[in-house]
Amino acid sequence: MRRRDMLCAGLAVAAAPAWARAAQPIFASRRPPPSQRRFRSPVIDQAISQISAKIADPELAWIFANTLPNTLDTTVSLSDGADGPDTFVITGDIDALWLRDSSAQVRPYLAFARGDTGLQRLFRGLIRRHARCILIDPYANAFMRDPSAMTNLGWAKDDMTTMVAGVAERKWELDSLCHVIRLAHGYWQATGDVTAFDPQWREAMRRVLATLRAQQRKDGAGPYHFQRSSETPTDTLALDGYGAPSRKVGLIHSMFRPSDDACTLPFLIPSNLFAVVSLRQLAQLWTATQADPAFAAACVALADEVSAALAIYGRWGDPNAPVWAYETDGYGNALFMDDANAPSLLSLPYLGVCAIDDPLYQRTRARVLSLNNPYFFRGRAAEGVGGPHVGLRMIWPMAIILRALTSHDDAEIRGALHMLKTTHADTGFMHESFDQDDPSHFTRPWFAWANSLFGELILDLAARKPGLLAG
Repeated sequence: MRRRDMLCAGLAVAAAPAWARAAQPIFASRRPPPSQRRFRSPVIDQAISQISAKIADPELAWIFANTLPNTLDTTVSLSDGADGPDTFVITGDIDALWLRDSSAQVRPYLAFARGDTGLQRLFRGLIRRHARCILIDPYANAFMRDPSAMTNLGWAKDDMTTMVAGVAERKWELDSLCHVIRLAHGYWQATGDVTAFDPQWREAMRRVLATLRAQQRKDGAGPYHFQRSSETPTDTLALDGYGAPSRKVGLIHSMFRPSDDACTLPFLIPSNLFAVVSLRQLAQLWTATQADPAFAAACVALADEVSAALAIYGRWGDPNAPVWAYETDGYGNALFMDDANAPSLLSLPYLGVCAIDDPLYQRTRARVLSLNNPYFFRGRAAEGVGGPHVGLRMIWPMAIILRALTSHDDAEIRGALHMLKTTHADTGFMHESFDQDDPSHFTRPWFAWANSLFGELILDLAARKPGLLAG
């Protein structure tokens, strides 16, 4: 079975746990019973009660109470390893750990970690697991629970690449390593705890920097190649698995997007922008926790090089009013579109790349949220960004959430909340995508990243614009 087939609505519903499928009274909790929850956090439960009480709309409050704890309730496995806690986080309906998804799924809990030793243990365990995964293979995007097991993902078993034990899927996605850094840096900032940044983590971060430099491909094609026998072009790479040609200008190649779809052109601009931020965060974290200024300086130097290249090769359109391209190749060719998964062009302020009111971002954002973006869909139910991963007409709630997270405009945020509230198909959860005219046609009823991101939006609004929730 291919991953795309698994994610169709019918099979996804069949894969959903019983507590998510059962018919229940309106606004009754859709969380699993306490005895079936994978991780319990009294601090998170208290925050849900306190914030829900401030939300005037009972349906929004209900969705928030279902979605914010979904990752903890259903996807986390925390155990004791030989060197400390070990945390494995699945995506929801796929029993594997994606570096990107697992990092993003737990991000909303950072704000509560200082006051919850259980959450601190969870974060330390995930940071350590990420380090072990990177040391297995820095080019892989997804990993097995058992590091000695070969992949059990049917769509990945025959991939033509260098598969090793512990790897579930081996699609090189630049953002995967960036999300890992973002989580580690965020945890350190939230708690001041440095115990997870041990010799294994240091070795993994050195591997990260070496991988990013190798994927500048200044000295040849580099070690990574990937092919898959598939009728779906975005599941494989051209030219013997090395991807489209590029001029070596200092940007970092990313063969796949955060959607797990193949790039058309090899310089994925949102991921390169994210990499600049992440390298600077790694340098800051390293300087504060390690006695090795040379490595921090090397991170800053690569960030500076990529940033300078982005200013020349990452922009597209009118020279007097350019926008960020989605992908480029260094030869002057560019692709403009956007994809719902973060990093995206829409998500740049959310990732710390720029301020919301940055003129270059605002021009780019206006084009993303228009019919000039081939993956912006407008229908009877909603409007928003999708992507090629699940096809045309399919809007991703994640993109609607990011639209609200990157806006100061009250009317725009209210509109996003209304679309999210009216397109969850009476489930109380966010989905991967839904049809622009018929929200009852959706993919992935158990997609923890989208649920976490909705919870993060409500937490953000409770702090930034509480009046929007209260009235």
